[in-house]
Amino acid sequence: MSRILIVDDDEPLLRALRINLTARGYQVDTAGTAAAGLISAGNHHPDLAIVDLGLPDLDGIEVVKGLRGWSEVPIIVLSARHSEPAKVAALDAGADDYVTKPFGVDELLARIRAALRRGSPPTGAAAGPAVVTTAAFTLDLSAKRAVGPAGEVRLTPTEWHLLEVLARSPGTLVEHRRLLREVWGPRYETETNYLRVHFANLRRKLERDPARPQHLVTQPGLGYRLEL
Repeated sequence: MSRILIVDDDEPLLRALRINLTARGYQVDTAGTAAAGLISAGNHHPDLAIVDLGLPDLDGIEVVKGLRGWSEVPIIVLSARHSEPAKVAALDAGADDYVTKPFGVDELLARIRAALRRGSPPTGAAAGPAVVTTAAFTLDLSAKRAVGPAGEVRLTPTEWHLLEVLARSPGTLVEHRRLLREVWGPRYETETNYLRVHFANLRRKLERDPARPQHLVTQPGLGYRLEL
């Protein structure tokens, strides 16, 4: 049974989500403030967190950053903020997905399932190397472990999934649409901001010079490839 933490100060929404998620077999914890959410996460270690940005004590971005300081748990942001800069800021802080309010419960459930799948080993994927070695880092894909010059590098499930897709065919271009479809699902095929933000984070963690990446390479307007 997956455990889900919901951090939102909208009590009717919390009740509705708790009822819907519990009915589908999830264990649900709720919190109405950023502080309570971070305490709950530390005590109960959820499998996924849903975080509203408009919290009464802190901006939800601070909750995302707080969780990312010690955990790779998938994070879905809920927000009434529809602007692209708000979405990019949430993704850049470490969120895996962004849902705007109002939203349909079925849509949120689908995104929850997708986020939880990203945290599990992929099934049915094409065979590829179990260990991928570059001049800057080594990826053990079966163990979900990255090692750089300074030792092990912590990556989120979404970051791992992106690397796994590229690592199936090192040196081969993977188009934007395919990456978005495989990692987030078919509804995300135009969300190229997701890729831009997550690859920027991956480069900061893995490349020797993130501003001049040698291994996680962008083909402008087309996609990404992993160079060994």
